[in-house]
Amino acid sequence: MKAKVGILISGRGSNMIALAEAARDPACPFKITLVASDKPEAPGLAWARDHGLRTFAQSPKGLPKAEYEAAIDSALRAAGTEYVALAGYMRLLTDDFVARWRGRIVNIHPSLLPKYKGLDTHQRAIDAGDTIAGCSVHIVTEELDGGDVLGQAEVPILPGDTADTLATRVLAEEHRLYARALADFVAR
Repeated sequence: MKAKVGILISGRGSNMIALAEAARDPACPFKITLVASDKPEAPGLAWARDHGLRTFAQSPKGLPKAEYEAAIDSALRAAGTEYVALAGYMRLLTDDFVARWRGRIVNIHPSLLPKYKGLDTHQRAIDAGDTIAGCSVHIVTEELDGGDVLGQAEVPILPGDTADTLATRVLAEEHRLYARALADFVAR
């Protein structure tokens, strides 16, 4: 039986699309139960709907964080979700939400963790003089980008790279890595 994965997005959802495309393969050990977003206008939600995926949107504006997260949690559970994949979801989750899904939330992060947790990872790698950047899939814990790493992909930093040019190459690796790492994780 396939593991049931809900995906949280905030924008265009390119990593969500990569996961949804992977899930179409009959050999893939997971299926997508829900694509949820904190932004009802997120382009990724339209893509998900157009491709027959169940969607949910809840703006956090004007809601206490606990109430907002309860709505997301309820939608995930109503869809039968067993695992949560963050795919460009740009909100910090509360410790309570993480605890409810402990050991069942994964995220893709655009650095080789434990280096460069948080934002602006590509510029920080360039500014540090690194020759290698990349991405990591990790288990989500209460510590920002601090959970166990499930997989990584390296990308060289080329002479003349900007944060944008590096981000483009890292994103291509994210699309390849995330589905493979998620599949391995849910199949264990």
